[in-house]
Amino acid sequence: MAVIHETTMVPTKVELLASWLPTRSWYRGSTRPVLQRTGGFRLDDPAGEVGIEFMVVTDTSGAQPVTYQVPFAYRGAPRDDAEDALIGTSMHGVLGQRWLYDGTRDPVVVAQILALLGGTVKAQAQHASATVDESVAVTTPDIAVPTLASGPVVAEDGSSRTDIMVGAQVPGSTAIVRVNRVLQPGDESSDRAGAGHVTASWQLPDGASVRGVFLSFDGHVES
Repeated sequence: MAVIHETTMVPTKVELLASWLPTRSWYRGSTRPVLQRTGGFRLDDPAGEVGIEFMVVTDTSGAQPVTYQVPFAYRGAPRDDAEDALIGTSMHGVLGQRWLYDGTRDPVVVAQILALLGGTVKAQAQHASATVDESVAVTTPDIAVPTLASGPVVAEDGSSRTDIMVGAQVPGSTAIVRVNRVLQPGDESSDRAGAGHVTASWQLPDGASVRGVFLSFDGHVES
């Protein structure tokens, strides 16, 4: 189980995101965001080397608040040939320098997303060590979730999500993990046979709690 340290990070994750978000295709703002943390959860790396956090931040700089999800991979050393996925570096008060990557491009994070969708691991609390987050609900798909193939992670950003290609289930198709970058409260059901999804909650600026789909899996997307 990951250990959550009560310490500082300089710069903070929110400060790093304030610079990084405007460079993304799914960023909805027109200026530098004004961010506050509004939710999230963690997953454990079985090897204990990579910190995995699904962080939710809400931007209040525009006329309407927009909530984003960013999966983080925290590493103690830089990844080779992964500069494009680097969000930034930060000095951790206990662990020293950390390299923070976009988790949709990190093989350890993607492998644990697949394990979560497959029902073999549990989401962990964002701010407590060795504590399952029971509020994170997983609807497992009707088909087997594949493990991550060898080689680099293949991911594509869209206007509101990132799709991660993880392997073929049937000829002429690709299995896709969909990471919703812009979170929307609402329907938690899946309308595609065989699909599975992960739902969780976050806080609105007025303090109300809402739920929505964070991650989904489909093994029958035509290529």
